[in-house]
Amino acid sequence: MVDVRAFQRSSEQDPSSTELPYNIELEQNLLGALLINNEVFSKIEGVVAAEHFFDPVHAKIFGLISDRIRANTIASPITLKVFLENDQGLAGIGGPAYLARLAGSATSIFASRDYAKIIHDLAIRRSLISLGEEISMKAARVDADTEPEEQIVEAEQQLYQLGEHGRIDRGFRSLRKALTESVDIATAAYQRGSGLAGLATGLHDLDHRLGGLHKSDLVILAGRPSMGKTALATNIAFHIATHPERHGTNGSGSDKVQGGVVGFFSLEMSREQLATRILADLARTPSNLIRQGRVERDDFRKFVEAANRFEAAPLFIDDTPALPINQVASRSRRLKRTHGLDLIVVDYLQLVRPTNLRDSRVNEITEITQGLKALAKELDVPVLALSQLSRQVENRDDKRPMLSDLRESGSIEQDADVVMFVFREEYYEERKKPSEDDGEKLKEWLEKMEKIHGVAEVIIGKQRHGPIGTVELSFESQFTRFGNLARDRDKPAYGVPAGTSTHGYRAASSPAGNLPFPDDDEVPI
Repeated sequence: MVDVRAFQRSSEQDPSSTELPYNIELEQNLLGALLINNEVFSKIEGVVAAEHFFDPVHAKIFGLISDRIRANTIASPITLKVFLENDQGLAGIGGPAYLARLAGSATSIFASRDYAKIIHDLAIRRSLISLGEEISMKAARVDADTEPEEQIVEAEQQLYQLGEHGRIDRGFRSLRKALTESVDIATAAYQRGSGLAGLATGLHDLDHRLGGLHKSDLVILAGRPSMGKTALATNIAFHIATHPERHGTNGSGSDKVQGGVVGFFSLEMSREQLATRILADLARTPSNLIRQGRVERDDFRKFVEAANRFEAAPLFIDDTPALPINQVASRSRRLKRTHGLDLIVVDYLQLVRPTNLRDSRVNEITEITQGLKALAKELDVPVLALSQLSRQVENRDDKRPMLSDLRESGSIEQDADVVMFVFREEYYEERKKPSEDDGEKLKEWLEKMEKIHGVAEVIIGKQRHGPIGTVELSFESQFTRFGNLARDRDKPAYGVPAGTSTHGYRAASSPAGNLPFPDDDEVPI
């Protein structure tokens, strides 16, 4: 039974024709197969959706079938008739009797998945034609307010959406869809039993406070220079990239570690410097000694072994300086298309350039933060962006940062879902050491340093979906490593030589040597 509107584009047609490709007969056969046997739905779910049907009535029928089957109820011509008796579109092609004709004309249930694939492909072709015409019309209009680069970015974004989701997302979505997605997220967190709905950073207290790094969130990590922003971001990124129990393994059967995919935009440090930091941490060798070549043979061997073990980790570094925000978005989309994507890190916010020069730095930062937030939502991944703090922190007795210390704080604070500050009191107290001649003050200073040595604070100044507060972490400056805070009895006294601190680490024996790896129950990387 082929409707009089049925048409399928063929190779004999004029390629310049503007007719859209579709096949009404295929749509009818697929709907008929579903009405005869609801079990067919499990074979085609995920292949085709209501929006892929060319005929609006067919799209509505498929939507009703999908809803009823997902609700564990029967979808048949009789049960659907109640919902479609007054539908004007259905009335135009025969009314509710059309449902019975669909079921009666189904030719092959076994070919249903092939039908669904063809319907999906035809829908993609229609979207491509529509998008191409839209791009052509926009390019033909010479508008002083619209730069060609902006049109390219917009077209790339739409093509990405089409490639990833089989549609160009526009307009409203139903509350039902949003509620379903929310329940799915909560269910996944409940089944994991970890209390985490997002990506685990490996820092247990921080994960407990945040619930992990959530998809579509813009997370700002701010601090003054030398507080350890890059170190903390690198620790988190490397933890996600090297934990296969959360993200799957490389499937090679080797001992090379591969976890979640991380895109790291290092606008300040080169990729070699960043990699050296990571390997120095893994090999437990200060990075400054590695750069100077002042390492023992065994330390260098550990350094190389660490590189071999973690070379498969999907941590991708882009160290292009002064990258425009539209290029950050473009390269992130490309990375997700080619390798997948779990996290984006930007180090740091103030080094990203706006697409076009603005009249003020505040407006430029606004464009950048809005662009990062939009990117997080578009790619459905968390974006961790580092940010500098203004100098006004140094003018206070209490150096702990607050939201007002953010440079161009209006847009950063407004667009971010989470704002965190890194603070190490030890950094400031070291510079207040009294004279050796003043024994009383020196004793007080040593006692204070004893309490704060190796301790860092992560101050959560804003969290859109949770509590604020302060989390204490351990910090080993010689390895630029943050970790879960060790108990007082395990923490070495201030003044212990560098390299002798354990801070909860264990040395994992391996055939190649004693290359230390963190205990998953104690300390992250």
